[in-house]
Amino acid sequence: MTKIVSYNVNGIRSAINKGFFEWLRSENPDIIHIQETKAMQEQVDCFPLYEMGYEIFWNAAQKKGYSGVATFTKIKPKNVQIGIGHELFDSEGRFIRLDFDDYVLINSYFPSGTTGDVRQAVKEEYLESAFNYCKDLLVDNKNVILSGDFNICHKPIDINHPERHKNTSGFLPHEREWMDRMMNLGFIDSFRKYNDQSQMYSWWSYRAGSREKNLGWRIDYHLVSENLTSRLHNAKILPDVVHSDHCPVVVEI
Repeated sequence: MTKIVSYNVNGIRSAINKGFFEWLRSENPDIIHIQETKAMQEQVDCFPLYEMGYEIFWNAAQKKGYSGVATFTKIKPKNVQIGIGHELFDSEGRFIRLDFDDYVLINSYFPSGTTGDVRQAVKEEYLESAFNYCKDLLVDNKNVILSGDFNICHKPIDINHPERHKNTSGFLPHEREWMDRMMNLGFIDSFRKYNDQSQMYSWWSYRAGSREKNLGWRIDYHLVSENLTSRLHNAKILPDVVHSDHCPVVVEI
C-alpha cells in the first residue's frame, strides 16, 4: 500500500511553526505533495524530513514568498521533472512530476483567478496546459495521479451555498466544464469514489469563522487515471488537521 497526501500549506514555514512536522511524522505518508510553500528550500530546515526518510524535490517561485510546490517521498523515483515547460508557470513554481516503476505522480498548484481578469486568464491558460500535458501521458498509456490544489470546485456538492458562487472564480461554468473534460479524458475523482456526502471541503476562508461554520470549498484533489482505479484502496479528506486554510487530502493505492 502506498499512501499519498496532497496539502496546500499556505506557507511551509508557518505550517512548521504550527506543528506540521509532528503531524507528518504521525501521519507517515509514503509521499506528500505540498503546494504554496512560499519559500525556497534553503529557507527551510529540512533536517526533520531527511530524518523521517524523505527525499526532497522542490520547485520554488522566482518571486519571494509566493506560490511554489515541493514533494517529499520515501519511494525513490526513476525520473523527476521540475516544471511543466512553460516560462511563466515555471517561474511561479507550479509543477513537479515524479516517475515511478508503474505510475506517474504530478504535484500541481493551479493558479487562482480571484484577483481579477489578468490572473483568471493565466489560470485558464494553465488549465489548458495541464489538460494537454495529461492527455499526452494518457495517450502513452501511463498510469497517472494528478494531485494538488486545483482552485476549482467541480460540482455544487463541492461548495457551500453554490447558488451564491455562480459568478465566482473557482466555480465558473467553464472551469467546472474543464473538470468534466478531465473526467472524459480518463480520470476519476478519487475522493468521490468513496464518499458522496455534501459539506466535505478542503479549504475555508480565514474570514468570518468560515472553518468553524464549515463554509468551505473542495478544491484539492487526487485525480486518478481510470487504468489505476482497480488499485485504489481509499481516499479521504482530513479536515481536523489545521496548519493552513486548507487541509490535507489522501489517496491510497
